[in-house]
Amino acid sequence: MILPSLQNLILGDAQADRVVPPSGFTAHLTLFVSGAMAFLTVFALALSIASGRLADRWADELAGAATLRINAPADQKVAQTEAALAILQQTPGVARARALSREEQVGLLTPWFGADLPIDTLPVPQLIEVFSADPPYDATGLRLRLQAEVPGAVLDDHTRWREPLVEAARALRLLALISIVLLGGAMAAMITLAANAALAANAQVIEVLRLVGAQDSYIANAFIRRFTLRALSGAAAGVAVGMLGVWLLPEASEEGGFLTGLGLTGWRWLWPLVIPPLGALVAFIATSRAANKRLGDLT
Repeated sequence: MILPSLQNLILGDAQADRVVPPSGFTAHLTLFVSGAMAFLTVFALALSIASGRLADRWADELAGAATLRINAPADQKVAQTEAALAILQQTPGVARARALSREEQVGLLTPWFGADLPIDTLPVPQLIEVFSADPPYDATGLRLRLQAEVPGAVLDDHTRWREPLVEAARALRLLALISIVLLGGAMAAMITLAANAALAANAQVIEVLRLVGAQDSYIANAFIRRFTLRALSGAAAGVAVGMLGVWLLPEASEEGGFLTGLGLTGWRWLWPLVIPPLGALVAFIATSRAANKRLGDLT
């Protein structure tokens, strides 16, 4: 396979560059495809990073936490809450436990029912936060004791819904990574088509160059360099616009939940800067294969 040296790729050859038309359909197609794919890759990358961060946060925050609900008549709720707290304090593996105040419970229900919720007139259970120690408590044994001594207590260690949420976030991260790979493949296919079109359009020019003694490596280098630089510039523009779009996304908030906080934070803003060189590498490989195959067919 004919491959240009790094020096020729960067500096180029003014005479060889005339082989490839500087404008036209293939130039516009290469710039548009590389820019569009880079733009979409920035958002796929942001989604992948945010999904991984979300999965880790859910796993960390919920792994050692549980909720104890006291479903009891109003005249028994205080007594059962105190009894449950006493049991939790005596249970090995429980780091600490505390009953949520009325204001905290109203705050939990406000996003769903509004700020004017008449909690005093509703049969809202008393909630107790339970934090696990290391090693953790025996959830089965604790449930059995609570059932015997506090009939209205229900222990929820979040296992039923924590694992599906974490798995869903990780699956979303995997899908984002697969999308990045597919975008790279689509970019390679489109640039290959553009390179083949340019080579076919310049078939007569290539024949003339061969007649005057130009080697295939000289001709191929001109196409490879031109398409690689086009892809690099297009991808750089796409990344710039994509990073601006990610920066304009809403910041993370409890009210917005998963739909906010999908942007990049800290050093992760450096990741999109890798996309233009990778786009140029994809174009380099795709154009190299197309040029070598097409020149071989024209022999």
